[in-house]
Amino acid sequence: MKNQGKSGNGTAQITKSRGQIVKENLLTLFNFLNFGIAALLFAVGAYSNMLFIAIILLNIIIGIAQEWKAKKLVDELSILNRPTVCVRRDGKNTYVDLDDVVLGDLTVLESGSQICSDAVVVSGSLEVNESLLTGESDAVVKESGSRLYSGSSVIAGKAYAKVTHVGGENYAAKLANEVKKEKKVQSELLGSMRKVTSFTSFLIVPLGIVLFLEAYFLRRSPVGEAVVSSAAALLGMLPKGLVLLISVSLAAGVIRLAKMKILVQNIYSLETLAHVDTLCLDKTGTITDGKLSVRKVIPMVALPQGEIDRIVCSYMAACEDNNATFQALKEKFLPRKEYRPVHSIPFSSRRKWGSVSFDRIGTVFVGAPEKLIGTLPENLERELEKGRRVVVIGFSGKLWTDTDRLPAGIVPWYSIVLEDTIRPNAEKTLDFFRREGVDVKVISGDHIKTVSMIAKRAGLERWKDAVDLSGQGDAPDYDRLCREYAVFARVTPGQKQELVRALKRQGHQVAMTGDGVNDLLALREADCSIAMADGSDASRQISQVVLLDSDFTNLPQVVMEGRKVIHNVTRTAQVFFIKTIYSILVSMFCLLTNQQFPFLPIQITLVDACIEAYPSFLTILESDTRRIRGKFLPTAFSHAAPFGIAVTAMIMMLSLSAPFSAAERRTVMYLVLILISMAAVIKSCLPFTRLRAFICITMAAGTFGALAILPSLFEVTAVTSQMAVTILFGAVISGLIVLLVDQILDVVAAKKG
Repeated sequence: MKNQGKSGNGTAQITKSRGQIVKENLLTLFNFLNFGIAALLFAVGAYSNMLFIAIILLNIIIGIAQEWKAKKLVDELSILNRPTVCVRRDGKNTYVDLDDVVLGDLTVLESGSQICSDAVVVSGSLEVNESLLTGESDAVVKESGSRLYSGSSVIAGKAYAKVTHVGGENYAAKLANEVKKEKKVQSELLGSMRKVTSFTSFLIVPLGIVLFLEAYFLRRSPVGEAVVSSAAALLGMLPKGLVLLISVSLAAGVIRLAKMKILVQNIYSLETLAHVDTLCLDKTGTITDGKLSVRKVIPMVALPQGEIDRIVCSYMAACEDNNATFQALKEKFLPRKEYRPVHSIPFSSRRKWGSVSFDRIGTVFVGAPEKLIGTLPENLERELEKGRRVVVIGFSGKLWTDTDRLPAGIVPWYSIVLEDTIRPNAEKTLDFFRREGVDVKVISGDHIKTVSMIAKRAGLERWKDAVDLSGQGDAPDYDRLCREYAVFARVTPGQKQELVRALKRQGHQVAMTGDGVNDLLALREADCSIAMADGSDASRQISQVVLLDSDFTNLPQVVMEGRKVIHNVTRTAQVFFIKTIYSILVSMFCLLTNQQFPFLPIQITLVDACIEAYPSFLTILESDTRRIRGKFLPTAFSHAAPFGIAVTAMIMMLSLSAPFSAAERRTVMYLVLILISMAAVIKSCLPFTRLRAFICITMAAGTFGALAILPSLFEVTAVTSQMAVTILFGAVISGLIVLLVDQILDVVAAKKG
């Protein structure tokens, strides 16, 4: 009876659980503070001023719904990417999900199979590619009793292997677990919002208490009035919609990328890649697609080509070899069963040749040129110098069964020149990154000549700046190497990690692509890690972005989506921060002058909904893909500061000098606030598009329409001619203040720059 331990090492869960999404959207400091203020307003019966809580609830619902939608799309795609395993059960071969493999299962492995669990060969022999584990592309021979490791693949032969480890006990899983430590999310948007949250939460509780105590004890205001006045000041400090705007913008980008078969495991990774200035690419499986193509066929004998081709096509039909070399040969010489095979010797990387003998004809050999023809002619030497591969097809009139030696007098028929297949659009992709100021490094475990030639064919400008790290001694100067070279060959897994560390020490934002267990350390170290779906399961588990098409030429799409989010959030954030700035400054002014905060929570809610949220959420899908310049928080605050200061200045002037009743003064200040806030939105919408013009017109119509229809709800009075003149005067003065502060900030920024 089999041990029923499950493997549990299928495609990793790409997304957070639904419970995690609900928890992260519900249990936040912003929500805690807003619900706390709502509870206080409810306690004093100020129900109309609690309308803002509907916006908070809507924010939570929209955030959860958007992330659930992203999760659904990503999970559906990850299911399509789940591998299956062929096992021998009850005398029959059966394909099962990787999660259903158990200890003691007998797996059936042949050319092209992925080794998904550690195992021991029971019978047969294999040639295994362990490059995903070691970085070396040379095949390793495995015979009865040999150990097989998850993460490798079969390139030739057939064997039965008994599963020895499952789940976390697998070799690849253990390596993955070593680098699975919690990794801090590298997100400027997230970090900026944490700073704002920390600052406002530090102020909001003590300031709220002091405002309430001043109103209750010094101005003798009733409890209800004191709570409402204090709540308005505190609500203004919280940029409620901005947190939702960021998460919804990122989730929308994740959804768009999922439809392009690009999985983003952490929504903030979308932003991270947009900031990257150095991209490290693996060669095999990234720049190339892991396949070979026949570049040229060089005839080496004066024989009728038609007859030779028929025999070679018969060879391709009879041989069971299916590695990249033979896949390319079979595309050139289409397999046809024209002659009857009587014996075959599989190709082996150890002996570097294979053969098929045909009845009454002789034996066809395929192998390395140094094995079949000895000294290479100059034309083949030149091909090898260019980083290409050469195989020779030869013939002997004998039937051949000896696997240890070759017959004498093999007649070479063809020399076949093969080269790695560069992914379509690779050159265009590298050109995109070059134009966008992203430095591209190519890192590989292969020979320096091969790697540099691949880099050249892919369009890398600095392909000549290549170095073989195997010749750099035990303690290479990685900082110098990163500055001087763009192509790195014979790189070990540890050296890949050190190269990424060196780039980060030099102040670079580094993205790393990889497909193997040998890339795990470097992927873990990079600011943004990108895995190929056809690589190892371990690399997919720890990477932030998974390319389901295993095509790095899709990376510009990720960069563009990240830029859209950052530009749109930065552009609209200034409007949210205006309220934060003036709420803090006006609260300080009110404390010093023992005055009531001039606005009510219901009035702040109207500004939140019509002037902040409405324009922001309608423009988050705009496509601004310019290169990111400047930091989010300084940029947003520098744009918000002139308007926040203008609001504060006008409230101070009107509070001290306007000859109106308390209700009229509040109305005048509120309308000036609305005009200044709208001016900020209009400025952020320049240059106008049809959508932006529509947003500005409907924003004004909606805001003033709400005030006209429901003046008692928003506690505004009818505007007299004297009030209108004061409002106009305040708007003009505010505009001058905005221009003046803008100029001052520009001068300060220029001096710093």
